[in-house]
Amino acid sequence: MRLTVTTWNINSVRLRIDLVLRFLAEARPDVLCLQETKCPDDAFPLKAFQGSGYENIVFAGQKGYNGVAILSRFPLLTRDVMSFCERPDARHISAVLGREAGPAAGIVLHDFYVPAGGDVPDVGLNPKFAHKIDYLDELRAWGGRRVKGPAILVGDLNVAPLEHDVWSHKQLLDVVSHTPAETERLETLRGEAGWIDAARLLTPEPEKIYTWWSYRSPDWAAANKGRRLDHAWVSPDLAGTVRSVTVARHARGWERPSDHVPVTLALEL
Repeated sequence: MRLTVTTWNINSVRLRIDLVLRFLAEARPDVLCLQETKCPDDAFPLKAFQGSGYENIVFAGQKGYNGVAILSRFPLLTRDVMSFCERPDARHISAVLGREAGPAAGIVLHDFYVPAGGDVPDVGLNPKFAHKIDYLDELRAWGGRRVKGPAILVGDLNVAPLEHDVWSHKQLLDVVSHTPAETERLETLRGEAGWIDAARLLTPEPEKIYTWWSYRSPDWAAANKGRRLDHAWVSPDLAGTVRSVTVARHARGWERPSDHVPVTLALEL
């Protein structure tokens, strides 16, 4: 069985619902994990997605910011939401694939949206950056306890951890998302818990991988100053099943796009 799981920071699910439906029609992933839905639960466009063939949906939202959702062609069990830093932010949701998923049954899906951290990489001057560092520290503590059995962790982790995950390592060392304070924390928590970075498993450095291009660039494609902020990790027992990680770069060129693009993990189970 081939299982495909896509992660995508959509930057407002209602504003860009046509783009999500377009992607679902074209790519047909088994599972789509969204971040930054910016949508309270009572306004989530449930019927539109169910009408497109994704009957199984769990979500956690807030008005105007944050928000995560998992859409699946297979039944989803045991919806769970975790909060970090004593804030009830909608930044995590998880579910388990039901028995109808065949060999994929029992796989735990985690969908995360890590805080962006603002513009100033100083915990003393920037409360948003301080929150991000605290969040990563708490995520590290959680990550070391929870990887039991087959699991997939995806999402906008808002950190480009490796040298070739950004267009210029030297120029971005003091830019939020690529500072040592962030990159070291993310790689430490991943390594301690045993998560496997699926993209880099198949495409090791020094090859560049980007999943995000800033709105601030007048010509994002020509400048190509990207960062790899969106990740797909698998538990060690799934590492041998990873077949591809595909970045849908063309979606950045769609009308009124998100600044992130879909990233699809494919497993052969």
